[in-house]
Parts: sequence; C-alpha cells; structure tokens
Amino acid sequence: MATDYDAPRKNNDDEEGNESLEELQQHRATSTGSWRVDEDENETAESFELPGADLSEEELTVRVLPAQLDEFTCTSCFLVVHRSQLHTTSSGPLICGDCAA
Repeated sequence: MATDYDAPRKNNDDEEGNESLEELQQHRATSTGSWRVDEDENETAESFELPGADLSEEELTVRVLPAQLDEFTCTSCFLVVHRSQLHTTSSGPLICGDCAA
C-alpha cells in the first residue's frame, strides 16, 4: 500500500488534538524551564581564547616521548608515525602513506 507522506498526520489521542491555543500557552507558561541553561555570560566568555591574545605568561607543560622502535619520522611532513604507515621500503627516504598519496 502506498503512503502519502505529504498528508497531515493524525493523532490517535483526541485529547491532545483538542487543546486550544490558550491552554497550550498556559501549559507552556507553567511548565518548568528545564531546557533553559543558567550560565553567566561573562564566565562563558572568559573561557574563549581570542586570536592575538597575549599568552606570554602562560606556561605549557607537555611530556615529550622520543620515537619508539616501531615508529619513524616522515621526511615530508615530519610527523612520527607507526611503521605500518611506511610507504617506501627501499633505502630511499622514509615517507608515510598520507604523504605518498
């Protein structure tokens, strides 16, 4: 049987379909505003970093690991990648599969 998806949908529950506009507005006004989020705009704005911001006093701590035995440094993009991504197997330059494509 073919279905007409453009036809208006009919609800089996007659109670919902018979509510007046005033009843819907009253229900909306008395319902809890759980969908609203109480956030301080200033606090939210402080979490964003603007381009060109002065970060000279910020300190970044990163633990750097040397390349492992099963990794190599691509001579094209200079990323450290796993040996399974090695494109050239001869004595030529070490190039990853992404750079070789």
